[in-house]
Amino acid sequence: MKLPLGYRYSSLYAGIRKAAKDDLSLIVSDAPASAAGVFTQNKAMAAPVILSKKNLAATKGVASAILTNAGNANCATRTGMKVALETTRAVAKVLRVPASKVLVCSTGVIGVELDGSKITSKAKALADGLATDRFEDVVSAIMTTDLVPKKAHAAISVKGGAVHIAGTTKGSGMIQPLMATTLGYVMTDAALSPSELRGMLKRASARSYNAMSVDGDTSTNDTLFLLANGASGLKMTAKDKGVFEQALTVLLEDLARQIARDGEGAKKLVTIDVTGTKSDDEAMRIARQIGNSPLVKTAIAGSDPNWGRVIMAAGNAGVDFELRNVSITMQGMLVCKNGLAVDFSEEELTARLDEPDTHVTFAVKGGGNGGARFYTCDFTEGYIKINGSYRT
Repeated sequence: MKLPLGYRYSSLYAGIRKAAKDDLSLIVSDAPASAAGVFTQNKAMAAPVILSKKNLAATKGVASAILTNAGNANCATRTGMKVALETTRAVAKVLRVPASKVLVCSTGVIGVELDGSKITSKAKALADGLATDRFEDVVSAIMTTDLVPKKAHAAISVKGGAVHIAGTTKGSGMIQPLMATTLGYVMTDAALSPSELRGMLKRASARSYNAMSVDGDTSTNDTLFLLANGASGLKMTAKDKGVFEQALTVLLEDLARQIARDGEGAKKLVTIDVTGTKSDDEAMRIARQIGNSPLVKTAIAGSDPNWGRVIMAAGNAGVDFELRNVSITMQGMLVCKNGLAVDFSEEELTARLDEPDTHVTFAVKGGGNGGARFYTCDFTEGYIKINGSYRT
């Protein structure tokens, strides 16, 4: 995977996690980068989210670094903002950049005081470890209950060469995106302004991170950052920028699917398509409701072709539709037409539902041109086991 130019990466173990695994990471752009972010809408917003939003506003969308700790969310604590400020200032000092240009993220247990000295005392060592070939270390260091690392790459040909995009993300539980979800970092060496990045990220995340769920819970720390430092030295035309945004969207969709596939206890990635609604928003509301239904998710876990649960969930989305206009397919097999059951081989469909990828289509005839795609996963006993002992 060819990484974008002009970035360096570092990680180390600071003693925040119980297990001796890297829990502190740093991404640095050698030149100040245009930056954009989308954040959680959870009202119990963590201190790092609040500070990162303030920093982006203060710099008008410019950043030099992203600091992340895993093992503690730095949320709902007495010292949350104090720790967020101290740690960003310590990193800014060793990097010799303004503290407002350091973005900060935390992930882990909520409501436990974070000892900021574990981070500030490691700031120099973290900076000393920066290297262009340590991207994979950062990918690993931000993981919590994730079973697999998550990353993606894209390249866009422009006059004189190519610009590159690389992204990583973490998350497999407490995932119900509203603006962003989990933690996600995307870097590019393309030359783009902060305002251009904000528009691109908002539109791309709507089709990716905001079209995905594991359990319907939005984290207090959800953050997705996009940095562009122009290190490629290449100029992009308006057409190039359109192609770039398409590539960014595909990359974020890839990362979103990786999260859903790695959902806590999950065995299956579930893709839900809704068509024929009056608007895309209506389609997304139906798709989200289906994707978040525990009854739908457990049926898929058990390879049960119970399409009635899909009807039930869709009807709870607050979107008007006539049942007689609804058709449903599961794994490409028609199971419901005009709101009624059709003959199908339950044995064959059950076998298809045993596959690691499940596809459900909910189509409304004559309702309109609206459509949406949503990514989720099944619910298994594994989810309960993981979250029943998360703190221990």
